[in-house]
Order: sequence, then C-alpha cells, then structure tokens
Amino acid sequence: MGSWRRDTSLKRGLLQLAMLESGGRLCTFRQKGPAMNYLLLATILVGCVALALVAISLRRATLTFAKFRGQRIVSCPETHQAAAIRVTAGKAALKAAIGGETLNVCACSRWPEKQDCPQDCLAEVRETPAACLVWNIMNRWYAGQNCAYCQKPFTRVHWHDHPPALVGEDGKTTQWNEVKPEELQETMRTHLPVCWNCHVAETFRREHPELVTDRPVH
Repeated sequence: MGSWRRDTSLKRGLLQLAMLESGGRLCTFRQKGPAMNYLLLATILVGCVALALVAISLRRATLTFAKFRGQRIVSCPETHQAAAIRVTAGKAALKAAIGGETLNVCACSRWPEKQDCPQDCLAEVRETPAACLVWNIMNRWYAGQNCAYCQKPFTRVHWHDHPPALVGEDGKTTQWNEVKPEELQETMRTHLPVCWNCHVAETFRREHPELVTDRPVH
C-alpha cells in the first residue's frame, strides 16, 4: 500500500511539474507576442518610408527628364547666333533621383569643330527650358496664323502624322521638320505657314504638273 501511495504521489508531482513547465512556456510565448508585433509594425513602417522615398525619386527623375528632353534652339554665347543643341536629359534625370543636379550638352550643330566649348549656353536652358524647345517655338509660330493657300487657321497641329509646312518665295513647300533646327528662326522670318493638306497638294503639283489641271474659280 505504501509503495502504491508513493507511486501516486510521484505521478502527481511529475504531472504538476509538467503543467508548470507548460504554463511557463505559454507565459514565455505570451511575453514574446507584443515584441513580435512591434517588430512587424516597425518593418511595415520602414517599408512604407522606403516606398515613399522611391516614389519621390521617380517623380523627380520623370519631371527632370520631361523638362530637358528634346531638341532646343539657343543663342550661342560665342557667335550670338542660333545653335541647335540636345542636353543629357537621361543623366540629369538619374542625378535628380538622388537629389543631385547635372546638365551637359550631348549634341550641338556647331560640333565637332566647337566640341570643347565651355557650354555656357546651358544657362539659357536652365533659365527657360520650355521657351527654347523646338516644338514650343514652332507651336508659337503657327498659333494664330492661316495657311498661305487655303487660309484655314491653325488650331491643333498634328506634329507626328500630319506635320505642317512652310513656303518660301520660290513657291516650294517644305515640312518644318525638314529644315535644320539652327535655321528655323531665319526660315520663319522669310516663309509662310502651310497646312499639311495644301503641302501634299502643292508637292504633287510641283512633281507631277502633267497630271494637274487648274480650273478657273467662278
């Protein structure tokens, strides 16, 4: 009988010890729970901050690239005449993404003879980047004018599929993008604007006069 009681007491003791150990581990797990939640919250917060910084960098890069892309007409500081240039818009965008600034000329109508110039024309690009852009210069010139042939006003210019043209004293029409950029300003002073339709008609008339019959206007 005494042996049976000792065994029963031993089993009870082992069971209580197991329960205490289990409860201790559970208590330990519960103690670690808030710490893990704080760690998860901190990780999410750091991730959101990182995404916000990436978004800001991408926005800076996009705006900078849009600001400096395209061909431009500037006044050469050396000759005080028009020069066509392109700047490193891609490099400027990458530099802007990390909070820096850099701008260089990557192409110029006066190169390669003057390729080692100090690039002082960049001051004009930085000061008025939109005003010296070729597209904007041509937009301002065509706006409010009428076609020299049909007299229709220029409202919306289709630069890519139906580019407008110009006509000189010789009566030959030329698309504006066929004129050298550095000669555009001088060409605009001596030519008149022509719409796409009239340019196509006049080009056909000039190249195939035997197929054209002029009828008098009644």
